[in-house]
Amino acid sequence: MKLVPLGDRVVLKQLEAEETTKSGIVLPGQNKEKPQQAEVIAVGPGGVIDGKEVKMEVKAGDKVIFSKYSGTNVKLDDDDEYIIVKQSDILAIIQ
Repeated sequence: MKLVPLGDRVVLKQLEAEETTKSGIVLPGQNKEKPQQAEVIAVGPGGVIDGKEVKMEVKAGDKVIFSKYSGTNVKLDDDDEYIIVKQSDILAIIQ
């Protein structure tokens, strides 16, 4: 199954959380917070959304930071989890 976003939507795959901090402290599983970093998997076509021209500024393969409580979580048949967000919920592209 393949996700194809519509309008100004973007499909993200959340990056895995680090097991240890930079200083070498090991983080226990339940105390880890999911990172707000993700990889862009698919991008909608953009176009005119609610009367405004929307140009898509991200592309598949970009690593991005997104808003903490944004988007819709989707789990597909192959047990992969994705997040579908509006482009406006993406805060930055990591370069």
